[in-house]
Amino acid sequence: MSREASPSEGPTPEHLPGGSGGVWKVGRTVRRPTGPWTPAVHELLTWLADEGLGGIPHVGGIDDEGREIVSYVEGRGVPVDDEVVLDDVLVEAVGWLRDFHDLVDSFRPDSPRIWRQTGEEPVELEQGQIICHNDPGAYNWIIQSGHFVAMIDWDLAGPGDPLDDLAFLCWTAIPLYRDIGAAETARRLDLVVDAYAECGPLTLLDAVDRRMTMATERIAAGIERGDPGMLNLQTKGEPQRTRDRVAAFRERRAEIEAALS
Repeated sequence: MSREASPSEGPTPEHLPGGSGGVWKVGRTVRRPTGPWTPAVHELLTWLADEGLGGIPHVGGIDDEGREIVSYVEGRGVPVDDEVVLDDVLVEAVGWLRDFHDLVDSFRPDSPRIWRQTGEEPVELEQGQIICHNDPGAYNWIIQSGHFVAMIDWDLAGPGDPLDDLAFLCWTAIPLYRDIGAAETARRLDLVVDAYAECGPLTLLDAVDRRMTMATERIAAGIERGDPGMLNLQTKGEPQRTRDRVAAFRERRAEIEAALS
């Protein structure tokens, strides 16, 4: 990977907080700590850019402090606890996710790779898997002028089921992790199903339960092995916070299903 002059010689770094520790904005770039998974993520992002996928940060190598460099995407993030994204933004993000999944289906590394959420050993894609974003929650969206324009924070990318990626998106983007009323939840769930055009709403609800349970298990495993990002999530109450939210979602599910009828 290429190396760049220390950011201390250029613009003053600005810390941007985030769920797993945040990143640093330096000029028109973003810097974050690297890990054994970084080469695979950079390979993926470079391949996607070469294939013409828009809405992703571009890789700029590693700086003199050992942090990855990616391009800074203009726009605003989504404060998911305070905002429910507009219908149009939701549909645009789901459409982008479908485009990404269709494209990345052709991405097949020539040997096993290390990915952050699969542990410390290189793994290969299994039958039916693609490389998913694995964290496409609305807090990782960038919005400009009322439109979805990018998906950021790719450090958790790795093998997975595309339906699980969609389920993770729905968790914070419909949102399903908190109660917005059964009728409104069902209406927005239908928007997602129509935009992705792959499964029905009940199948997607099953996937949400499965994927968010998996998320708690991955966070717990990351804490166990000392992953700094997962340890930071622990200070915010994870994985118990998500376990509690999944339990509350299960209690609301029958009412949501009835509203779909």
